[in-house]
Formats: sequence, C-alpha cells, structure tokens
Amino acid sequence: MRKIILIIIAAVFLIHGNAICQEKSKLKKEPKQYKPLKLNMSEDGSYYLRVLLWAQIWTTLVDNNPGTIGYDLKPDNSSTNIGIRRARMLFWAQMGPRWMILTHFGINNQTFTNGGYLGTDGKKPQLYIHDVWTEYTIFPKKLYVGAGLHYWNGVSRMANASTLNFMTLDAPIFNWYAIETNDQFGRQLGFYIKGQLNRLDYRFAFNQPFRNGIDPYVRTERTTTGFNSELAAKNAWTTTWSQAGYLKYMFKDIEAGKLPYEIGLCMDGQELFNIGAGFYNHPNSTYTLDPGTGNDSLKFYNQTIFGLDMFYNHLVGNKGYLINTYVLFQNMNYGKNYLRNIGIFNTSSVIGTEEQLGDEYANRSVMGAGNRQPTLGTGNILYAQFGLRFPTFKNGSALMPYLTGTYKNFEAIDEPSFQYDLGLNYFVNKHYAKVTLQYSTRPIYKFDASQENGIAQNGLKGQVTLQMQIWL
Repeated sequence: MRKIILIIIAAVFLIHGNAICQEKSKLKKEPKQYKPLKLNMSEDGSYYLRVLLWAQIWTTLVDNNPGTIGYDLKPDNSSTNIGIRRARMLFWAQMGPRWMILTHFGINNQTFTNGGYLGTDGKKPQLYIHDVWTEYTIFPKKLYVGAGLHYWNGVSRMANASTLNFMTLDAPIFNWYAIETNDQFGRQLGFYIKGQLNRLDYRFAFNQPFRNGIDPYVRTERTTTGFNSELAAKNAWTTTWSQAGYLKYMFKDIEAGKLPYEIGLCMDGQELFNIGAGFYNHPNSTYTLDPGTGNDSLKFYNQTIFGLDMFYNHLVGNKGYLINTYVLFQNMNYGKNYLRNIGIFNTSSVIGTEEQLGDEYANRSVMGAGNRQPTLGTGNILYAQFGLRFPTFKNGSALMPYLTGTYKNFEAIDEPSFQYDLGLNYFVNKHYAKVTLQYSTRPIYKFDASQENGIAQNGLKGQVTLQMQIWL
C-alpha cells in the first residue's frame, strides 16, 4: 500500500510539473479541436464518411487478492502490467437525408498473457466487430429505426457510455449489465427505435441475445445459478428475445442524439442536467439447479435490470472551473444468488493450494486471483462520481481531480460493500490527448463458515492505473 501511495504522489507532481513547465516555456497552444476525419461524397455534403480512431494504453500496479500465486508457484502479493485497454476504429456513412450505416471494430484488453488469438496468450488479438447497424430516418430528430449489432441499450446513461470521454479512468463495468454473457461487448443483435421529442430523448430495442455456453455462476450449498448454459439449453431453454429502453429528460442544453454513445464529460461549455430511467428484460435467461437433485429442480428466471440516474455537467463562475457529477441506482435480478466476479486487465488467474500458501490459506480470496471482485449479481448498486476541472493553463491544458464511490448489496453476499476511486486527469488537449491516473479500491472476501453464504469481508485492496489516450 505504501508503494502505491508513493507512486500516486510522484505522478501527481510529475503531471502538475509538466503542465507548469509547458506554461513557462510558452509552448504554442494546442488547437481547441482537431479537424474531423471526414470525406464528403457529394457536393452538398449530404453524403459523407466520418472516421474516428483512438487508443488507450494502460499501465497498472495491482495489490493482488490474498492467495494469488505467480508463475513461480509462490504467493504473488502484487503485479505490474502494461497493455492495450482499447484500440478502436469507427466509420459511419450518411447516405443522404434518410440512410446511415455505422461500423465499429477493434480490440480490447491485450496484455502480455491474455487477449490474444484464441485466448492462448497475449499475441495477435482477434480484431472483432463492436457495432454494425443501418438506420433509416422516418421523422428527422423525432423518429429513427435501425437494425443490426447495435449499442442502443437500456437501463442507464452509462450503459450507453462512450469510451472516448469518460470523466473517470473508465466505466465501473457493472453498467454493462450483461457484459460478455449474452452480448458482444455490450452489444446485441436486434432492432431499435430512437429519437427526441423536444427535451425528451428516448431509445428502445428488441434484441435476440447471443446463446452463451459459459457459466459465470456462484455455487453455494443450496443452489447453482447459471446464465444461458448448455445445461439449460439441453433441458428447457429456448431462444428468447430481450427488451430494453432508456428515457432521459434534458432540463438544460439539448444533447445530440445521432449516435448512442453518451458523453461522460463535456468540456465545451454546455450546461447539461439530465434525469434518466431505463430497463432491460430477458425472459428465461438464467437458471438455478439444486445440486444433486436432478433436472427436475431446474428453475428459470428473467434477467431484469432497472436503472435511475442523474447527470450534471457545467462551467461554474467566470474563471473556467467545470464540475461534473453522475449518480446511478441500479436494481438487478439475475435469479437466486447469482454473482459474477470480474477483473479488468487481470493477468493473475490462480489461487494457491494449502501447501503453497501455508497459514495464509484460510484468508485466500473467494473471488479469484489478481484483481477480480464481485461486479454483477442479484441485488442493488448505488454509484456516484464527482470531478472538478481547474481553469486551463495558457497552453490550453488542464487538470481535473475526481472521486467515485460505489455501494454494492448483493443477495449472494451477507454484507454490503463500499469502495472508492481517486483520480486525476491531465488534459493535454481535452479528450483528444489526455493522461489519467487513478487509485482504485475493491472489497476482498474470504471463506467463513459462520456466515449464511459462507463468505465474509476481509478489507480492501488497491490498484494504481496510468492511462494515456489519443483519439482523432
């Protein structure tokens, strides 16, 4: 922990010193905005192709979960890592006033040991499609219809988040409520309608989720909860369609609704104050099976998620301060005792044996090795973030400290948890070029027979992440 704190302090001084240095050296100001990569295909500009390119590189220092062992088969208390969090390309073509097609592809989470071809190592990651959809305008601004592999999601603003302009380092992940179970990185195949009626922005989708043969489940003495598994398919599961929707009311400035990607931090002076609500429902998508009782105990559940959120983004005073805040309440029902543990950019995968860990075996993590933590499950989550961007320096760069807090209360865990993040953005040129440093905490759980669900909290662990982002 001391090492992590020292790294944060050093990085803060480094970023701040660099900003001051640039100011004193009177470097030429960065342009306020790059010229978009846009190709007009008609004289009047009604036919055009727009291109976006971006990359996010992460370096992490992780205080590993108790019981994690390294490649030398000895306890591994901390690990370091550098890799590609995202490398993406997005193309959309407006074909006159009525038709649009969008294609978005790239890679995620490539490290030295994972993210590679067929998952065998970190090399040659698979370039895959994130979005492909076509859209037709029925009534301009008011009603559009589309179909394909799309990102017009329900539940919350953050379920539709753009990965280009987070106020924080990244999303908290639970905002993507079915991530890589029956979706393709937050997307599903289906149909959608969307539009704006004065200050009311709406989106609704009717999708056919992917069939998933992988079970991110939790096992207890009473039940096993699975997600669209092969077991369920062989017994009773049939293809069902999901329904999703999200409404937001814009009290101040009106946001553009052309693309689904919601802004996390707007730096252009808009005053945005939105209240939103949404849902997601997928019938018969999860199941429970009491161990040893046979298939007659198989019971199916609807995956049902509800969200309520508030977003505010505004310049305050006349000196250039900007505040940004977001609050999300998310209610989730995946079935009895469902719980899923996720570790982003996790390069540790093994919990040691009693022989390897010795006296520490009793304190080993229930959630797995590295930085895995309870992320999705039946229960409730309350999330909040707040940031304050300071006035820009003479060269156009700016600093923005922020903090977040997350309260999780899952059915499968007896005690609710609280965790927080502390971060600092250094905007070289808004979101086009920025460096972000974040210290994150996560709850740790160990086995405890005295608890109803057999696990108990065992404090918090930390992680430092440094991100460099460029996009055009």
